[in-house]
Amino acid sequence: MSAATVVHAPLGRPIARTATPQRHLAWLAGGLLFSFCVPFLLADRLQLPRDLYYGLYAASVIGLCAGWMRDTGQSLGALVSRRLGLALGLGLAAAAVCVLLVLRTEDATSHPGGLAFVGAIVWRGLVYGAADGLLLTAFPILVVLTAFSGSRLRRRRRGRAAIVALALAASLLMTATYHLGYSDFRSEKVRKPIAGDLIWAAPVLATANPVGAPIAHAAMHVTAVAHSYETEVFLPPH
Repeated sequence: MSAATVVHAPLGRPIARTATPQRHLAWLAGGLLFSFCVPFLLADRLQLPRDLYYGLYAASVIGLCAGWMRDTGQSLGALVSRRLGLALGLGLAAAAVCVLLVLRTEDATSHPGGLAFVGAIVWRGLVYGAADGLLLTAFPILVVLTAFSGSRLRRRRRGRAAIVALALAASLLMTATYHLGYSDFRSEKVRKPIAGDLIWAAPVLATANPVGAPIAHAAMHVTAVAHSYETEVFLPPH
């Protein structure tokens, strides 16, 4: 592998790119396959208990992201420090929108109390939500931005806009393939998470920092656990 060359991302601080664009896009293709197979095999076919599934899913997502970073020479510190203040602010703003989305679209239901409820908040809300934010939004967007960070497209405004549009399209596709892994989303119902991805993707597209999407996703899932524990949209599988 050649020595790292420092180039500038379409948005945000410089990115050190040590792999070819084709290598990054190969990881994106693998991520799309992964995003379908994990829910399809573990939840739809094997029908694992929900909380066990969430643990395996989160571990798999971390493994995928860590593999891409290691293989292509990315630095976690560099990724999360890029426009960090703005990324946190936009992530919290997106989280507020997601909270309102859950409250306005889902009916309130009862939930367990005591330690069981606290555990659900942490496991089904924070852990599962953060994993969703990484896989569906942060990973595909950062892969595309990094793959094209040294291309000639960046020299023109329209080219930069095209890169951002491609990154968003990758995130929307990842969201679609993931949800199609669940049998109950193989219908018009899949439009709901795809539309929601426009909210989750905004902080990452604006900053090239991954932290905003997990914040927004976690807030949405925590709200779903607390407000509509048996929701058929925000906490698959069902």
